[in-house]
Order: sequence, then C-alpha cells, then structure tokens
Amino acid sequence: MFKRLPGDEARNLVSTTPDTAVVFRPAVIKTPALVTLLIYGWRFLAALVRTTWRHPVAVAVPIALVAIGYHFGWPLAASLLGTIVLALASWSYIDRGSFSRIVGFRLLAWWRLMWVYRRHWHGVMDVSGLAKRVNGRVYMPRLMRLTCDGWADRITVRMLDGQAVKDWSDRIDNLAQGFGATSCRVALVKGGRLLLTFPRSDPLASPMPALPIPDEPTVGPVEIGKQEDGRPLRLKVHGTHILIAGATGAGKGSFLWDTVRGLLPAMRAGLAQVWALDPKLMELSFGRELFQGRYAADPTDCADLLDEAVSVMQKRATRFAGLQRSHVPTIEDPFVLVLVDEVAFLTAYQPDRQLRQRISAALATLATQGRSVGVGVMAALQDPRKEVMNIRNLFPDKIALRLDESEQVDMVLGDGARDRGALADHISPVPELGAGVAYMRLETSPEPIRVRAAYVSDADIRAMVAYYGQAA
Repeated sequence: MFKRLPGDEARNLVSTTPDTAVVFRPAVIKTPALVTLLIYGWRFLAALVRTTWRHPVAVAVPIALVAIGYHFGWPLAASLLGTIVLALASWSYIDRGSFSRIVGFRLLAWWRLMWVYRRHWHGVMDVSGLAKRVNGRVYMPRLMRLTCDGWADRITVRMLDGQAVKDWSDRIDNLAQGFGATSCRVALVKGGRLLLTFPRSDPLASPMPALPIPDEPTVGPVEIGKQEDGRPLRLKVHGTHILIAGATGAGKGSFLWDTVRGLLPAMRAGLAQVWALDPKLMELSFGRELFQGRYAADPTDCADLLDEAVSVMQKRATRFAGLQRSHVPTIEDPFVLVLVDEVAFLTAYQPDRQLRQRISAALATLATQGRSVGVGVMAALQDPRKEVMNIRNLFPDKIALRLDESEQVDMVLGDGARDRGALADHISPVPELGAGVAYMRLETSPEPIRVRAAYVSDADIRAMVAYYGQAA
C-alpha cells in the first residue's frame, strides 16, 4: 500500500515497483568553502555591529580594559576592573531602584536572552507548531528584543508572513511551559510584531490590607489595589460604568468597598454620593450609614431608588443640554455612583415580572445615558451569561474575578480576552491566594491587565462609618 509523498519528492523516485523498496535521489548542491566562509564572516560582522550599536557601554568597557592591559600592564587593568565592580556594588546598595533600571535589568535581559530564550527558541517554536516547513525549508519566527523589569520578561517577536495573532494566543500554554514560565500573555504591537509577556514572579501573591483613606476629595481614579507590575491600581469611576463578575468568594466585595473608601473624602465634601442596592442584605448593609439614606434591599425599594437615579439623570441632562457635554462634580450636582451587589437577583431571578422589567429598564437607561451627566453604575454579579445580564455590553469597563468556566471569561471581558492571557478561570479558589485577584479590561485599552484589590475587613468598614460620621 502506497502512502502519499510530501512535497515534490515524487519526482525523485527511481523505482515504484511493488516488490522494490522506494529509493529517493536527493538533489545535492555542494557549496564552495569560500562562499560558506564569506556567509559566516558577514553574519559575524553584522552581529558585531548590531551588538556595538545596541550596547555601546557594555562593548566599550571590556575593549578599554584590554587596551589598558596591553599598553600599561594587567595589574592596572585589574585594579580598574575592581574599582568598577566596587562602584557598581555601592550604587546597588545606595539606590537599588536606579541601579536596577539602568544596569541590573539590562544584564538580566541579556542573561535570560542567551540562556533561556535563544537557547530553547527553535525547539519551542518547532514543537508548538509556530515554525513552518515548506518544501523542506524551515521558517522560524524571529526573536527581536527582550526587556526585563521587576516581575516579567517581555519579548518582541516578528511573526511569519501569513501568521495571525490567534495562532500564537492558541499556544500560550505551550510557550509558557517551553520557557519555564507560569503563564504567557500575547499582545499585538503593530502589524507583524507581537509582545510576549512571561511573568517571573507574582507581586499579587499576598493579600493587601485596606489602603489609607485619601486626604483630598476626588472623584477621579481612586486607588483600590495593585497591578501585576507592582504599580498602584487606580480605578476610574467618574465618567464610566463598571461590571464586576466573579464566583462566590472571589472577592467582589473588595472592589465595592475599596471604591467607597476612595470616595469618602469626596462624599464628605458633598462632591459625590453613593447609592447602594443590596438585595442579598449581606455586603453593603454593613456600612449603610455611609450612604445617607440612599440604601435599598427590598426589590421594590431597589426599583424606586433606580427610578430616582434616572430622574436625577434626566433633570441634569435637561439643564446641561447645549451648555456642557461632560460633568464636573459640584455640591449642586455631585457625582452619583449607583452600587448594585448581585444585580442578577434583580434582573434575572426576580419572580415579579413587572418589577424585573422595571429594574432592567432603569439600569439600561442609566448605563446608556448616565455617565455624561455624572451618574455611574457599578454592578456585581456571579453569573455573566447573557440571559442573566443582558445589558453587560453597556458597561465600558469590566472586571473578571475567579470564574468557574473558561467560556465565562470572554462573556465578561469580551471576545478573545482569554486568548490574550486573561485566565480568570485559573485564579486560585484559596482566599489567601485568589480573593480579590482579577483581570480588568478598560474601555481605553483592549488588553486585559491582572490586578488585585485590597481587602477591606469588617473592622475597616466600622472605622469608615465612624470616621465619616464624625466628619459629617
């Protein structure tokens, strides 16, 4: 029985007699030794020029030491080398941040480029299927650049012609395993170039205590936690709507209370108001005194409070028409944030059909018209399915905490978010490891970022109530 032969090998057959072994006659072209030497010499020269251009200091130092040792003796060169090493060690001890930024991370990038990525690049590309063979010739994606910071390696890669981002995002597990990382993120830099992010450590591994209450009143981005790269997480609440989804115990309450905590000075100054809907009676009720009477738990009361918010929104729109297109918080027109904990209980699981439709209509109205007049919505839910929350696409900013299924990630963050590294279904269910950890996708950036919200304890909420009451 004959098998199909790959490529153009059929033309090289010498015999196809059934009782005779198939013999191939490969085309062999002998390259002159001089041509081979010229090719390797050109490659070496190009690499030398490229290295000198990219790393002039790193190249100049050893050349200078060799020149000094040749002309003035090796003791002087060794003394200079020791002085340089001592100076670098002192710099690292005195100002580790600037040393790491200017020297340390560059050395780390060079080391990991040589020892980890270039060393395994061909094997990983081949096994993962990202390298291609055409007519016996291997085409390999090009590793262009590596940069390091305190928590991750970032590699710029030139894709093969004809490859798509999805070809890479479908193989993030292969890439992470191949290069010894816990995960891999894929982002498109520009046409034909990708940025691969391989975390080396996890700054979000430990829970964070509640952040201090801000000193100055602001409705701008409020600090609520930390991003994966170690920078503070500042959440925009004014001029947007936020949807938070996560399984039971994932830490949705941390995002709600951190937001309230960050707005406390503005609430005390009369520049912001938080209206709370708490149908479960378990989360927001603990600090109901903070909401100055704008708190509802009964579904009917929730509907009335939402209708009141719609009325405030419409009155502002009438007054602002033709005068201003964006809202500036004032005491007369403060920023209003409508917090809804477990919104699905009001929009999907509410047995009263008329009440359910009334609440859904009010939320849809606020989500479509509210942010330009200073009325925002922050809603939290467990089940992100469309039949449970049919207006989820009206929320520009979305946060996905731990989810039960991989399909739910794209339901919350949008199509393709999980392929780009938003592995919300892989977040640990252990509270110390995973509570408050989430992937956030903002309206201004399609790439999901991994974050962790600070944990606001019951004692912190009691202190907030006491502090706000004294200030009021």
